[in-house]
Amino acid sequence: MKRTAYLGLGSNLGNRLEYLKLAVSNLPDVSKVSPVYETAPVGGPEQGSYLNCVVQLKTELTGRDLLTECQKQEKLADRIRTERWGPRTLDVDLLWIDGEVIEEEDLTVPHPRMKERGFVLIPLRDLDPTLVDSFSDSEEVISGAFDSVIKFGFLSDETPDGE
Repeated sequence: MKRTAYLGLGSNLGNRLEYLKLAVSNLPDVSKVSPVYETAPVGGPEQGSYLNCVVQLKTELTGRDLLTECQKQEKLADRIRTERWGPRTLDVDLLWIDGEVIEEEDLTVPHPRMKERGFVLIPLRDLDPTLVDSFSDSEEVISGAFDSVIKFGFLSDETPDGE
């Protein structure tokens, strides 16, 4: 049975938009893609701005399969892990799987910090406002990030619903 899952994508090294496009084109079961937002980095060393988006999947893949897929996309983008929260060509996080909670050493779903991050909640709200509205304090997090999460555009030349 297919379920809804959400992945958060971010890039702040190299051709950021191309890394996002490549990942989305290679991901299985993509049903929707949010607009792309430019955001300030959170935590870690001083670094450049990120481009972020959220991807909705309608999938039968398990949480473990989705984690493997996230890591595969990062590898295709030549991501090098040198320091936590450091700059990266591509970061792909498994945010949410409808009806599933996973608490394992290397995988936690829902993502443990997604509800605290405007750069996740704003594009996620574009795809699923009901889900985001169900999180306590989501409106405060979004309001607090409104000036630092700026709509950049779309991954394709076409915009949804004529925006």
